Amino acid sequence: MGKPIMAKATAVWLVDNTTITFKQIADFTGMHELEVQGIADGDVAAGVKGFDPVANNQLTQDDIDKAEADPLHKLKLKFNPAAVGEEKRRGPRYTPLSKRQDRPNSILWLVKFHPELSDGQISKLVGTTKPTIQSIRERTHWNIANMQPIDPVALGLCKQSELDAAVQKAAAKRAAEGEAMSDDERRKLLSTEQSLEMEAEPRIPTAIEGLETFSLGDDSDDEDDDKNDNLVDADSFFNLPKSSDEDEDEQP
Repeated sequence: MGKPIMAKATAVWLVDNTTITFKQIADFTGMHELEVQGIADGDVAAGVKGFDPVANNQLTQDDIDKAEADPLHKLKLKFNPAAVGEEKRRGPRYTPLSKRQDRPNSILWLVKFHPELSDGQISKLVGTTKPTIQSIRERTHWNIANMQPIDPVALGLCKQSELDAAVQKAAAKRAAEGEAMSDDERRKLLSTEQSLEMEAEPRIPTAIEGLETFSLGDDSDDEDDDKNDNLVDADSFFNLPKSSDEDEDEQP
């Protein structure tokens, strides 16, 4: 079911002018029931002027009367022929002027860390064109030398949930195609919530790579034997060879 225009203002009017329950108003306006209750308490929408849904051809008075008489009755948005075909147009996401200069950096970040995303997905996430994405992929962009990869979520160009959804869609597509992926690629295809819930895998530091076969356990008996074999007497340790001058002095 469609939602009324100016939903919060419509909820304010219904709270002030009817006895309809908060649940009925919430279902009609698409708001949460607690938010409607906050409007009644004066904690939400303070200063918002009520928007009459009857005068603005969104509800009928008969429908409101039925809802007041029956708490289970659901309000229905009145059909408005003038609103037919006015659905939101599909196209590139609008990017504010203050953030457009950072958009190439966000594209570079997506291309670098999520190469599985298609040009169409990147275009929807940050609001750009496919030729721009292609030039950054091929490093032929006119400003590629001065660009730095920056997370588009940190720049406010898209939401983390939108990025996760796009990554999950790419993961499902690659899984359906049966492409073999490395461990690093699989980690990139996880959403933020999934990656945070995963347990950290133990990794061997690069400084001791190749020494995996050596035991790191506490073998006290073996260590004690080795220590006893390697003990050196202090006198013998400092018993340095005598120089030729000392040998001549000792001769009678």
